[in-house]
Order: sequence, then C-alpha cells, then structure tokens
Amino acid sequence: MTVTEIGSARLRKEDQRLITGRTRYTDNMTLPGMLHIACVRSPFAHATITAIDVSEAKASPGVVSVLTGRDLADEQGSLPCAWPITEDQKAPPHPAVAVDHVAFAGEIVAVVVARTAAQARDAVELVDVDYDELPVVLGLEHALTDEVLAHPSLGTNKSATWVFDSAEAGTGTDVDQALAGSDVVVERTYTQQRLIPAFMEPRSTLVDPTGDQIVMWSATQVPHILRLMLAMTLGIPEGKVRVIAPDVGGGFGGKLQVTPEEVVTLLAARRIGKPVKLTETRSESLMAAHHGRAQLQRLKIGATKDGIVTGLSVDLLADMGAYLGLVTPGVPVLGAFMFNSIYKFPAYRFSTTNLFTNKTWTDAYRGAGRPEATFGIERLMDDLAAELGMDPLELREKNWIKHEEFPFTTVAGLEYDTGNYEAATAKALELFGYDELRAEQKQRRDAGDRVQLGIGISTFTEMCGLAPSRVLGSLNYGAGGWEHATVRMLPTGSVEVVTGASAHGQGHETAFSQIVADRLGIPFDNIEVLHGDTASSHKGLDTYGSRSLVVGGMAIVAAADKVIEKAKAVAAHMMEANPDDVEFAAGNFTVKGTDASVNIAETALAVFAAHDLPDGMEPSLDSDATFDPENFNYPHGTHLAAMEVDTETGEVTLRKYVCVDDIGNVVNPLIVEGQIHGGLVQGIAQALFEEAVHDDAGTLVSGSFVDYLVPSAADLPSFITDRTETPATTNALGVKGVGEAGTIASTPAIVNGVIDAVRHLGVEDILMPCSPHRVWTAINNAGKGGLAAKGGGAEAAVPETTSPEQAASGSNSSGSLPTGDVQ
Repeated sequence: MTVTEIGSARLRKEDQRLITGRTRYTDNMTLPGMLHIACVRSPFAHATITAIDVSEAKASPGVVSVLTGRDLADEQGSLPCAWPITEDQKAPPHPAVAVDHVAFAGEIVAVVVARTAAQARDAVELVDVDYDELPVVLGLEHALTDEVLAHPSLGTNKSATWVFDSAEAGTGTDVDQALAGSDVVVERTYTQQRLIPAFMEPRSTLVDPTGDQIVMWSATQVPHILRLMLAMTLGIPEGKVRVIAPDVGGGFGGKLQVTPEEVVTLLAARRIGKPVKLTETRSESLMAAHHGRAQLQRLKIGATKDGIVTGLSVDLLADMGAYLGLVTPGVPVLGAFMFNSIYKFPAYRFSTTNLFTNKTWTDAYRGAGRPEATFGIERLMDDLAAELGMDPLELREKNWIKHEEFPFTTVAGLEYDTGNYEAATAKALELFGYDELRAEQKQRRDAGDRVQLGIGISTFTEMCGLAPSRVLGSLNYGAGGWEHATVRMLPTGSVEVVTGASAHGQGHETAFSQIVADRLGIPFDNIEVLHGDTASSHKGLDTYGSRSLVVGGMAIVAAADKVIEKAKAVAAHMMEANPDDVEFAAGNFTVKGTDASVNIAETALAVFAAHDLPDGMEPSLDSDATFDPENFNYPHGTHLAAMEVDTETGEVTLRKYVCVDDIGNVVNPLIVEGQIHGGLVQGIAQALFEEAVHDDAGTLVSGSFVDYLVPSAADLPSFITDRTETPATTNALGVKGVGEAGTIASTPAIVNGVIDAVRHLGVEDILMPCSPHRVWTAINNAGKGGLAAKGGGAEAAVPETTSPEQAASGSNSSGSLPTGDVQ
C-alpha cells in the first residue's frame, strides 16, 4: 500500500538546522574586508535639517566614511510605493536618507561606515545635527483638519480617498436608502491601535559590490521584488543585482518592504568598493521598521427588528504614517472586500481616507487589512445583537451564507467558492461547551460575582492567496499575483524544486517536498527545495498574504505534472508502448493490460544518457510553470473565547479558547497547527497586550520590549483547535491559506468576550489593548453614568502615557476616542 505524504504530520526538515545553530542569518555572515554601518536618526518627529557637522565623526577611530542625505541626493532616488490606489494619490518623496526635512522620529539623517560595528555606533554619537523643530500631527482626526501638515510641501495630509459602493458597482442596493428603511441602526466607532510586527530577527543587510554583480543578502520576505525595486529606484541594470534572503527570522509582513537601510547599504558599498553590513538594534527595529493597523473605523449597520441585516456603511481614517511604503495605501483597500465577511448584506458602502501623520510609516502586518475589517464587523455584530436583545451567535446564524448557497457572490463583488460555516460553528460549540458557559455566566451575574464571565465570538472568512493578477490590476496594484516554479529531475532520480516563494519560518521546504513526493512518487528525503536567491530562483513574487501554498504550491504542482508528461513519453518509448496506453501512479509508469513497468527515476537516467529517446525529444525532463489563479481562496472558521474580568481590578484572564478553522485540504497538519497557534497569539496580543505609544512630541515611548508588551507562552492558556475540511475549488489540491487565519479571527473574539463580561454594567467598548487600567476605568465610568457606556470614556480610551486631553484632540496613538450611538 502506498503511503501518501499529503496529510502527513511530518516534522519540518528545516528545523534540525535551525535549532542546532547552523543557521545562516544575514548578521551571521562575514566577508573579507567587510565594513559596518550605523545610522544617525532624527530624535524629532518633524523638523527641518539646518546643518550637519560630520568632522568629529570622520576623525573617530576606524571610521571610513560618513554620508549624509545631501551626499546621496543625486543617486538615492525615492523609495517605491507599488500601490497607488487612486490616480490623484498624493505622496511625498521618500529618500533613504533625509536631505533637509524629517517627518518621523527615527528617520535616517546620516550614516557612519567603520571597520567594526562598535566603532560605527560610537561615531554616530559624534555627528552634530542642527534641527528646527516643526509642529507635529499625530492623531487621525487632527490630521483630517489639515491644521498641522506632516509634509508642508504637499499642502494637505490627505493622501487619497478610495470608495466602493455596491449600488454603483451593481453588486447591491443603495446603502443610505437601506439604512433609512431599517428598523434598527447601530453606529459605532472602533479604533485599531498601531502595532509593531516585532519579528525575532532584526533587519540586517550585507552588500558585496566587488564582483560582476552587486550581491545583497537581506532579511527580507521579498528578494525578487527587492531586486526589481532596487534596480528601478537606483538605475542599476536588473541583471547586475542579485538578492539573497538566507535564513530569515520571521517577518509577519514587517519584512515585506524596500527599506532605507537596504538602499543606503548598497549605496555605501558601491561608493567605497567594499562589502558593507548594516544590522539594526532592537530599538531601531521597533522605532523605524514599518508599523501596522492604525485605523479609525466609523461604522453603521442596519437590521430589521428580527435581526436580518439590511445595510453596512464603513468610513475609515487610515494612518499612513510619514510615508507610503511598498503597499501602504492598499492595506485598507484589502479590508474593503472583507467588512461584509460571511454575511448576506444587500447594501454596502466602503470609504477610506488615507492620512499622513508624523509617525513611522505603516504597511502590511499579518493579515493586512483583513484583521481590521474582521474586527470591525464582528464587534458590530455583537453590538447589534445587544441592541436587539438577541444572542450574538443567533444573529450571525440568521445572516451568514448557508453551505448550500455556494458559490456565492458577495455584496463586495467577490465570489466565495466554498464554505460551511454551520459545520465549523457546530464543532466549535461542542468543544467550547457554549450552553454550559452561558449558564455559568448567568449564575455569576445573578450572584453579583466580583469576577464576571464573558463569551467572545468571531465567525470569519478571509480572502487570501494574494492574486489573481487581473484583479490586482483592476485595483491599480503595481505587480501581478502569479508565482513561478521549476522541478528538476536529476539523473539519480532525486529532485530539485525551485520556487519563487521565499520562506521565513513557514515550513516551505517540508510542505513543498511532501507535494512533490506524492506527485512524482519520489521519496521525501530525495527532494531538495531551493528558494530565496534570485540567481537560483530567477523568477518569483515571494511570500505574503497566505499565498505560498495556494499560489506557489500550485506552480510546483503544474511543473511536476509537466515532468510526468515528458517522462511518460520516455517511458512509453522504453516499453515500446503507445503513450496513450501508459498510466502513471506512485512513481511508476505502466502499460494498460500488461505487467510492463518503468520507474520515473529510470526515465531520468535514460534522459540523462540520451542514447535512445523518442525522435524530436530534447534530453531533459526539467519543467517550469507559472500559476496565476482565477480567484482568491476563502478559509473560514469559528473562534470562541471565555474571558474572565475582575470588576474591582480590571484584570482580564483568558480562561478558554476554542477555534475550528476550515482551510480546505491539509498538506501537513503539524505545520497548520503551528500557523494557527502563532496567529492566535498575535491576534490576542493586539486585544490584550500590544500598542505602539507615542508621546505628544511624536516620540515612540514603547521602543523596547520593556514597554512594548509581547506575550509569551506563560501569558496564555493552551488552545483547543480543530478543523473542518471544505476543499477549495480554485486549485488542484483543494487547499486554502492558513498563515493569517488565527490573527484575523482572534482579536474580535477576545474583545467581544471582555465586553460581554461587563456589558451588563453599562460598558459597550474598551480601546485595545484591554489593559486592567482601561477595563477598570471603563467599568467605573459606566457605574457613574459616564462615557464608558458609549465607548469606554476618555480615561479608559487612552494609553496610560497619553492624557485624556490629548486623546480628545486626536493626538494619541490610537487616533481618537471611540463613540457609539444607537438610532
């Protein structure tokens, strides 16, 4: 009996190297004559540079060069943005090293190149920069007024406004009319706080300019995109640039970027003619690597008195930060297609206004627009259920797409191919003990217990596998969504798989080997996966958006199938049979009705020898394929959280977490569990722990892990996870993405649970993260009849380092106070 690899919980083949210290992270690498860079960064969030004196730094021991923005002005160009969402989108120039204007604290104003990293860091302290401080704009509502400009040369803080209207698109009716005719309309404003990706490995770049090509090693998610953008930005022939992403210690979207550090390292190496390396400190990473989330969501939902939703209006203010990164403006646009989620809204309107502020620029962070949308709609469904006096799960069941209704075209214009929300929810309820926990909740409320119990619900879907190219083109995205792969048969019967997907912890080498092992009948251990080097993998669009398996994996499947077709002709020739009579299974070619058999490894050796091939056949089984899907794919799931809230201290405890996800067919259950668990922690972290906080001058005050609270395993319970399997119809393996699912679903489940525990006390919202201080203040304000009953109140809404007055003016890291009114 043949044992299939797909579906097997194999240990990852990468892990032996990673856990025994035999990794090749960029900062581990040393080249002969290598120099080191350290950056001089602005301490001010907004200022003009009036003078820079580098003389003392140049005289410092070991210093080879000091470069300012003015030194590099003619060659550094402007960092790229690949997603202009509107024709009139406004964007300031984004130099790698500021020339005369800085727009956020941490922006590079000069770099020191020295013989050692320590000498470079010491010399940074000797660079004397004179600044004239300018007023800062930090909050979104403040930015909207244009009273203070992040970039005075633009004349406005508004980068772009992008609108989707179901009535205009022909996918639904007019939302204003739908809301006006509703029995109930609930309005809410929710805040997505600013987050920091906080990957384990700080960014590092090493450039060797001494050969025929400029070779860059970088801790990046996107070596192919980085190579292209470096060539376009700096005017270097693309063939003269090679980018290598060696072992990369996490990314979460935070390394989906073309960074100032990469550009300035290349420029410095090219000028000096020696290898140069730049590795950021943890504080630099938290301060200057791009941030995520940072939205103010103003939402309206209408419904009948029986709980049937009638319309949804979404109005976002999205914080771009100081500049537009690679896909910064498109992040809220991705959310536009997910606010309607799994629900059958007949009318929908979405608008985002993208605004500049004097903070680190934002860009993709695990989920990129879809966690924000899922949070908004799932919080809103809970608030609507409360207004209707209905169980929040019952409300969801009344409005979600039934399994027999697939494929289903949503009000946002997407076609969901498959799903079964009923099955996932039923399994989750059973594992969770929903009825028993509701009964316990009632008992605690009736008894007036100090510790109250809340149940949080999140029923979600997401669009992932960032593609297809035609859809991305219709949204004015600057690239396609395809992926490329090569499968090479070696003479011994081993296989090399070359993929354009670039791993940074996902387990690509294992999962892709399993796919090819099953497809070709080659032993798992005889398959090598090559990736992350634009010399060996010359073509690709890299890793993000849960696309590696559903796009990159399908390219590998297509290439493997081409190998089989070529080998089939060889096998038929070897067996003197008609190719139409030859069948292939488990690595063997057989002829129908006979005992004749040839192994695929035998065909590989025969092709290598090329002594007796079919006429006209080239001596190679190697095959390429490029896969561009016709649709996104749509994993979904039901997440349930039991939250305990101490009403006297505000302490929040996650007592139980259950999630049942449907990601279609599964290649490796062990890898899936890892992705789900990691995603859950990041989503829960947004709800309870993490926030990038700035003071009123725009300085990041959560610039280390002392102040930016990343949870550990000790902070969370064990999760109960399970799956249902509804295969996708959009790819040959029936698989769906999984890398972002846990993050997308968990944040609203946690916050809904916290609010559910104290809603009976008059609390309707608490700003994330739901710290004990914020929860306690919300409960006490509600008890006094304060604002907490309608959005948490000023004191509950703001970071502990930000005053209520700053929050009311919009000058806080969360944007503004949440408010809520029921019409």
